[in-house]
Amino acid sequence: MANSNSLPLYERVEHRNTLHKIMEFIILFLLLSLLVYRLLSFNNHKLSWSIAFLCELWFTFSWVITMSNKWNLVDHKPYPDRLLQRVPKDELPAVDLFVTTADPELEPPIITINTVLSLLAVDYPTDKLACYVSDDGCSPITFYSLVEASKFAKIWVPFCKKYNVQVRAPFRYFTNNSTLSGNNNNNNNSSMEFKHEWKMVKDEYEQLSSKIEDVVRKSINPSDIIEGDFLVFSNVQRNNHPTIIKVVWENKEAHSNRSVPHLVYISREKRPKRPHHAKAGAMNVLTRVSGLMTNAPYMLNVDCDMFASSPNIILHAMCMLLGSKNENENAFVQCPQAFYGGLKDDPFGNQMVVLWKYVAHGISGIQGPFYSGTGCVHRRKVIYGLSPNYVKVGETNAKSMMHGKSVDEELLDMFGKEFTKSAADALNGKAECSNMLAKTIEAAYLVAGVGYEYGTQWGKKVGWMYGSTTEDVLTGLSIHNKGWRSILYAPDPPAFLGCAPTGGPASMTQQKRWATGLLEILLSTNCPIFGTLFANLQFRQCLAYFWILSWGLRAVPELCYAALPAYSIITNSHFLPKGQEPAYYIPISVFLFYNLCTLLEYLRTSLSIRAWWNNQRMGRITTMSAWLFGFLGVILKLLGISETVFEVTRKDQSTSSDEGTEDTEAGKFTFDQSPVFVPPTAMLFMQLTALATALLGLQPPARDGVGSGSLETMCSVLLVVCLLPFLKGLFGSGKYGIPLSTIFKSAGLALLFYTLCRY
Repeated sequence: MANSNSLPLYERVEHRNTLHKIMEFIILFLLLSLLVYRLLSFNNHKLSWSIAFLCELWFTFSWVITMSNKWNLVDHKPYPDRLLQRVPKDELPAVDLFVTTADPELEPPIITINTVLSLLAVDYPTDKLACYVSDDGCSPITFYSLVEASKFAKIWVPFCKKYNVQVRAPFRYFTNNSTLSGNNNNNNNSSMEFKHEWKMVKDEYEQLSSKIEDVVRKSINPSDIIEGDFLVFSNVQRNNHPTIIKVVWENKEAHSNRSVPHLVYISREKRPKRPHHAKAGAMNVLTRVSGLMTNAPYMLNVDCDMFASSPNIILHAMCMLLGSKNENENAFVQCPQAFYGGLKDDPFGNQMVVLWKYVAHGISGIQGPFYSGTGCVHRRKVIYGLSPNYVKVGETNAKSMMHGKSVDEELLDMFGKEFTKSAADALNGKAECSNMLAKTIEAAYLVAGVGYEYGTQWGKKVGWMYGSTTEDVLTGLSIHNKGWRSILYAPDPPAFLGCAPTGGPASMTQQKRWATGLLEILLSTNCPIFGTLFANLQFRQCLAYFWILSWGLRAVPELCYAALPAYSIITNSHFLPKGQEPAYYIPISVFLFYNLCTLLEYLRTSLSIRAWWNNQRMGRITTMSAWLFGFLGVILKLLGISETVFEVTRKDQSTSSDEGTEDTEAGKFTFDQSPVFVPPTAMLFMQLTALATALLGLQPPARDGVGSGSLETMCSVLLVVCLLPFLKGLFGSGKYGIPLSTIFKSAGLALLFYTLCRY
């Protein structure tokens, strides 16, 4: 029998996907055949043929990258029992927990405290955990909610551990009707003692929720309830206030059965006209403050709506981080973003189940998944800029890392004066901190100040990287550039659950921010091509990054290609093969095989045909709206005309106790005054105008005797079907109707397009 110390702490599992690969190769062959047909027929066609060729060339290139991304599907299986045999529970490494929130209106405090409570209650030694909450909204309501939540945590955390509760976000636990009957894998859960405690804890949570709702809805001043700590919030403005750091709870009973991890509230200093770098800046402040207070070698960060759905997630992540080769291989463990209470059949196409299942698992087989900004466990020393082949600070060969400078000088330049010792300890693997919280609060205020980063490398070489609204992908890219690998861990049930945006405006806001930030990275010195040429980014990993960073660029070829059917019908020309040509069946075959391939992915992921269609439809809508505006925003930034802005996505908590009920209006597409809805509406008008032109016989004579055909008409009809939510929006009212201003702008663009086509 193998020695338990020699057994691996996790296993890498590869999945064969032969049928899928065959279908992907067939699609690639058909795309190449279409390109060859275009080249051989160039002399007989004009502008539309050239545009179609360029667009199809892009589609073929994108398909090659997609094939590369999905080639090696990899899973990882941890063995926590082996870890606990090798490392006693009280000797496990410490972990700092980061929760970020930015707006108490868009991100209600009740959501934030549920995330915090789920983290405080994870199955991990409480003396090894410290939870830091960054409030970029500087809201006394958020702070008040945390203070009240810390009181409830003294009841909730011991209850969860005593009865092995699996769902440790109380709002989900108490809205599950099967909870009381004992679905917590504990034979004692049906006892009278459990029922009594369950009722008591539920009542306490309802009181907590009621207090927070009163503060939010009735605008009760928290300082009227709790004095002293709230004085610092007087006369503060959201973007103009000093640093506020409050130790909400300090764990002084580390080895007690009823102990609760540290809980610290942080609102970093902000001043007008001083850059604060959005979420990346908040994460760097969390890193520095926690580095002074607890300096745990590992850090878990989640968004305020992403609660821990698996109580063992930290232990499982430790298996993969401690089990890598000399701990010099895996930089971080990324968990997929999954969502609770999601709308049936994913009507807004933002639950990303198939993307995580195939693309993320495929990239996991290369150099590892991208860092997606939440649900991720990092090594602190990697965030501090270390490479896999690092040496300890102070060793004789350390100058290879320190660029010839003395150790103290390099640390001072990199991290700043107040943080030098903490950084050196972390880089050398020293996890001990002296009686931290009370003694380090003064220094913590300094490192959270708005001017602390000047003259340092924060956001450039260390910490979360600046320069993009998608700071997560940029930070992950900088880590992969150094040669580190990452791990995707996708347990069932999911490790973390959050809330997906609902409605058109919220979905478009999120997608626009992503497209903008990703394209900012691609069109900068951080481009992954440079990482492959001059750093340690693998070539296929570079392709994977190009796949995601080019989301904004895809808007241009897709929009042009979508306009070609309308152009061809209006001008009575064609851009696709005619029925009498053998090549006629190539685009039909591409369409059929591509949709069959994607449909099989959804069916194998236990999703419905309706969910597949919703995602295909939203893919077209998102590309010609949010991604297009993301592309335009980056172009304007490069031209120096405007700056990109980090937009917070609204979080809505589903608290329905009946999982089977659903608001019949919830899946309907909603609109607002945003210009992001103009391009899809204009595209709808263009296709309807083209179809009406053909139906009424208003097409001009064919220029070469060969006019538009059945394929152009089918493409136009398909686009109208994809844009059906916008067609309904033309006749809707309220938030379900497209505003008149948007309709007029779109009609004007469609009229301009028609005029240019005819003249």
